[in-house]
Parts: sequence; structure tokens; C-alpha cells
Amino acid sequence: QVQLVESGGGLVQAGGSLRLSCAASGRTFSNYAYAMGWFRQAPGKEREFVAAISWSGGDTYYADSVKGRFTISRDNAKNTVYLQMNSLKPEDTAVYYCAADPSLVVHTSDAHYDYWGQGTQVTVSS
Repeated sequence: QVQLVESGGGLVQAGGSLRLSCAASGRTFSNYAYAMGWFRQAPGKEREFVAAISWSGGDTYYADSVKGRFTISRDNAKNTVYLQMNSLKPEDTAVYYCAADPSLVVHTSDAHYDYWGQGTQVTVSS
């Protein structure tokens, strides 16, 4: 089991930046290989993929809507995954979730992710 806790959300103006963190406990990264992903869900919309990173950090994937603006990274020694969000837009407003996939392969579908955090709200004002 892995427990995930997100932090770093908040209210920011368009064009601003936020850095989300996801801290893992339980079966941590130092002992188990997890690919990690960030997903988001806006009111009235389906949950969507944002970014994912392999256990080693060598492979990263991004949704087209955030490519060039968001950066996913991880520090396995700290059991933490980050999502640096720059040039934020009002359409980025959503609850952001981190998720863990016990796999060496990086997936963009949420069906592969077994563990989820509780989410953190990101609101971007225009």
C-alpha cells in the first residue's frame, strides 16, 4: 500500500506559477518501483491526464495542453513527486491528483494507477 498526500495548491492569477508536491508513505519509492502521474478534474468534467514520470525519472509524458508549461519531477530519496506549473491559465483550474502505478512502464490512462491522493485545488483567476 502507498499513501499519497498532495500539497501546494491555491489561488493564483493567470500567468503565475505553482508547485505541487505529492508525498508518499508506506511502500515507498526506495523499495518499490512506481511510475507516478498527475491528473486533474475540473467541475463537470472527466478526470484527465496531466503528466507522468517513470520510477527512474528518465521518462516523462505530458498532455498537449500543458506541454512546455508544466514539468514533472521526482526525488525518490524524499519519496516525493513534484509538478511545477508555469504560465497558468484559467482553464488549468481543477482539483489535481497524484497517483502511483506499480509499474516500470509509464501510462497515461488512469486505469493503470492503483493508488491516489485526496487531491489539491488549483484555481487560476483571469
